[in-house]
Amino acid sequence: MTTTTIRPKDRDAVIQSLRAGVSPRHGQHLIQVGRNHEIETLIQDIDRIADGGSTIRFVIGEYGAGKTFFLNLVRAVAMERKLVTANADLNPDRRLHATGGQARSLFAELMRNLSTRTKPDGGAMNGIVERFVATAKTEALTAGTTAEAVIRAKLEHLTEMVNGFDFAEVISCYCKGFDEGNEQLKSDAIRWLRGEFSTRTDARQALGVRTIVDDASFYDQLKLFARFVRLAGYSGFVVCLASPVSASSPITASASFSVNSSRLSTSKS
Repeated sequence: MTTTTIRPKDRDAVIQSLRAGVSPRHGQHLIQVGRNHEIETLIQDIDRIADGGSTIRFVIGEYGAGKTFFLNLVRAVAMERKLVTANADLNPDRRLHATGGQARSLFAELMRNLSTRTKPDGGAMNGIVERFVATAKTEALTAGTTAEAVIRAKLEHLTEMVNGFDFAEVISCYCKGFDEGNEQLKSDAIRWLRGEFSTRTDARQALGVRTIVDDASFYDQLKLFARFVRLAGYSGFVVCLASPVSASSPITASASFSVNSSRLSTSKS
């Protein structure tokens, strides 16, 4: 008979979550029963993403069926396999397609909830960027060149994408702030990457870039970031979106609902 040692951190997280009546964010594997086929399918999707591919899955079930638990389990597996994850709840104020700032709001929420194996509870943006910068500095030292030159070379292929040139410029600004100990410049760069600038004027004054993340560029910015995390040394990027529409506050305009559904069905991470 074999025994499995449970880490106190995982044990406490599971017990506290169950006592509170919510789905645990850590240690899900300790209480997972059944769903073997579904889990195997999602693990295959994670492996496909890690291999450079993309996929999309819909998890459908009645209230209390375990959808949130299942998604948290998938997120945990993805992080264990060196993927970056992001999660958010969709609601009338956070949509995939909008013209009143709701798509940018969704993007900002996803970026705030970025998670990695070492930062599983969100807020991993700084660590991801610093890992990229640190790797560039190491390569620059080995090659006898500057970190900025290495960074620009790594990000060159991103400049062909929408907002790609400014994305590369913002990463360079973060590197500059890192070298000079300029915390404000680093903070402004992170704000841009998170989609927190609301006007182009503010972004230009802070970072010298002409674009910001807006409703129109939501999906393009996600694609940029998915490529960036691989450059930073991670295996891929997984996005989890829950509660598509609140039953009490539906998207009433049929055209808006149609576009949001279409955007969801064509988005892959």
